[in-house]
Amino acid sequence: MAEARPLDLADARILVTNDDGVHAPGLRVLEGIARQLSDDVWTVAPETEQSATSHSLTVRRPLRLRQLGERRYSVDGTPTDCVVVAVAKVLADRKPTLVLSGINMGSNLAEDVTYSGTVAAAMEAALIGLPAIALSMMRRGDHDFRWETPEAHAPEVIRRICAVGFAPDTLVNVNFPDRQPDAVQGVRVARQGRRDVQTEVVEGTDPGGRPYVWIGDYMRDDTLDGDTDLAAVRDGYVAITPLHLDLTQRTLLQPLIDAFAGGARR
Repeated sequence: MAEARPLDLADARILVTNDDGVHAPGLRVLEGIARQLSDDVWTVAPETEQSATSHSLTVRRPLRLRQLGERRYSVDGTPTDCVVVAVAKVLADRKPTLVLSGINMGSNLAEDVTYSGTVAAAMEAALIGLPAIALSMMRRGDHDFRWETPEAHAPEVIRRICAVGFAPDTLVNVNFPDRQPDAVQGVRVARQGRRDVQTEVVEGTDPGGRPYVWIGDYMRDDTLDGDTDLAAVRDGYVAITPLHLDLTQRTLLQPLIDAFAGGARR
C-alpha cells in the first residue's frame, strides 16, 4: 500500500465546498479557517442545501455556475458537482492542492458517511487524486452551533493531518464535539463506528388531511464502543477518521473466486 505523502501548505491552493449551501454559516467559518492556512482560497459550493445527497452527480440537466464574488462561486447542483466543476472549470489553470468540505451543520459519524454530501465532496476530490478533509460540527439540543470550537481547533487539526499526509484513494473525516473550545478534551483518531439503532420515521398528517412519513434522525444510542468516532465525540474529543474509497470485502474474494472457478453452474 502506498505511503502517505505530507502536504506542504506554504504554497497551497485550497478549494472550500460543503453540502449546506453557499450561504451556510459553517462555510463562512471554514473559509476563514482556510485563509489562516493559505492566501489562495477558492469557494465553489451548492447554490442551495444538498444535505444527505451522498455522492450523487447531476447528469440529466445542465448546471449553472455563478460567480458571487472574488474567488467565490455557486453551482446549482450537488457537492460532487461542485468539486467536478471547480477542478475542470474554475481552477482549470491550477488544480487545488487541498479540498476542505464543511463545516457541516451536524455531525457525520458512523454510517452518516454513506449519506453525507459533505463527505461525498471530499470523496470526489480523493477520486480525482486530491487531498481532502471533510469537517462537521455536532449539536445536541436547540442552542446555536458552537462555531467557535472549530475556529479554535480546526487550523491546527488540518495542519497536523497535512503533515502526516494523504495516501491514494483516501480522505479524512473530522467531527467536532458540541462543546466550548476550552472544554474539548483533545483529539482522538478513531475508527468509523456503527450505531445499534435505526433511523427514526415519523408519521403525521398534512394540512390537507393526507398522511405522510418523515425520515428523521437516529434514535438515541448510548451503547458505543470506546474506539469509534461516535464515542470520541460523545466524550468531548475531536474525532479524526481516515476513510478509504476501496470498498472491497477482501475476506470474501477467494471464497467467491473458488465458487465460480468451474464456470457458471446450472
